[in-house]
Amino acid sequence: MKQHILLFLKGMAMGAADIVPGVSGGTIAFITGIYEKLLNSLKSINPTLLQVLKEKGIKGAWERINGTFLVVLFGGIGVSIVTLARIISHLLKTYPMLLWAFFFGLIVASAIFIGKQIQQWRMQEIGALVIGAVIAFTITIVAPVEAPTDLWFIFLAGTIAICAMILPGISGSFILLLMGLYPFITGAVKDFNLPVLAVFAAGCLVGLLSFSHVLSWMFEKFRSITLALLTGFMVGSLNKVWPWKQTTQYRTNSHGEEVPFLQDNVLPMNYIDGEAMVIQVVVLMVVGFAIVFLLERMAFVEPEGQFTD
Repeated sequence: MKQHILLFLKGMAMGAADIVPGVSGGTIAFITGIYEKLLNSLKSINPTLLQVLKEKGIKGAWERINGTFLVVLFGGIGVSIVTLARIISHLLKTYPMLLWAFFFGLIVASAIFIGKQIQQWRMQEIGALVIGAVIAFTITIVAPVEAPTDLWFIFLAGTIAICAMILPGISGSFILLLMGLYPFITGAVKDFNLPVLAVFAAGCLVGLLSFSHVLSWMFEKFRSITLALLTGFMVGSLNKVWPWKQTTQYRTNSHGEEVPFLQDNVLPMNYIDGEAMVIQVVVLMVVGFAIVFLLERMAFVEPEGQFTD
């Protein structure tokens, strides 16, 4: 029961991160030591499972996919998204600088944590690090677009966004923002719009089951290069969570409110939208940074070598 509660809390942390554009639930999964176990469990959901079900029954099939692990983890993710959507949205609106500062520190520490898993840094690992950083940085500077809200597009968005959500360093929420669907999907969560949520969830399921095979194969064949690539994703994504931003363009949301649309990063001394709150920002950066290593020491993170079954 203690392990299940701990796993549920990890799921809630992943869900909370997935709500914030710029922060990936995959990052949380990795720093809490369940990333590869999650990929392996998802990968086991394939056509061969029918044969296992026929030969060993429901119990054998359940054990094959690590069913209890998936149910508890995704239960935590779901509860977090439903319950924290309003809170995170409020914090992004009311205290964006402080929230970004916390996640900035969290991602820096996470990048260091993942980089430490690489035993030897060769040219291919360095190259993968640079490529990952460039890709993630490029994604963060792409301007969002307006998108249709037809069900087929929502399904497609779910398929694409979930791939990003399980990649440390690339935020599924930010992909939705770039596709112009982030306000629409978060609004559907708040209003409990079942048709939209069902179609989006179906797209997520298809993307999750498909992409998990690719990632699992990459870890199996090119582990250190994959880790370097993911580290690069995190480094590049720091551009998105830089606390001091200057809004250059606003948009009107579904409630008729003007909210930031395009923003440029600035230094604290050049921040003119209010108080720079340098001390508070630095403190929250340090808190976010420290939490990763505190979790590791408190065994919230599984030790190296236990990433796979």
